Amino acid sequence: MSIEARLAELGITLPAPAAPVAAYVPAVEANGLLHISGQLPFREDGSLITGRLGQDVDVAAGAEAAKRCGVMLIAQMKAALGGDLDRVERIVKLGAFISSTPDFTDQPKVANGASELMQAVFGDAGRHARSAVGVPVLPLGAAVEIDAIVAVRPL
Repeated sequence: MSIEARLAELGITLPAPAAPVAAYVPAVEANGLLHISGQLPFREDGSLITGRLGQDVDVAAGAEAAKRCGVMLIAQMKAALGGDLDRVERIVKLGAFISSTPDFTDQPKVANGASELMQAVFGDAGRHARSAVGVPVLPLGAAVEIDAIVAVRPL
């Protein structure tokens, strides 16, 4: 089954990939790896999920924010790979940054929103290494930001 068919089966519609908000590019392909800049959690209506875990965002809402970051990561993959998601060989690593209070320690549960999405979409190739780090603040007040390293097949 193609990745596009799997996305349709899961009911996931990819948004247009987010444009950079500063001096960087969304993705760089080098030596068989696609490095994707940090993506923020945009809802389907385009609004940004903001707040801090442990303060005004609970774990379930944080996991949904992480999932929305994952959807944007896949949108960036598609754009960087000329529309061909079947070039994805493996999700190598996700780096999850969770805006949280000093006493919040469930960052891994929040990051699972993106990790579980990658496995649902890419199967075993979606299993990856990961970091989940609490930070005091993220760009635009986002609740979560996630970057990725993806192994890709050559053209």
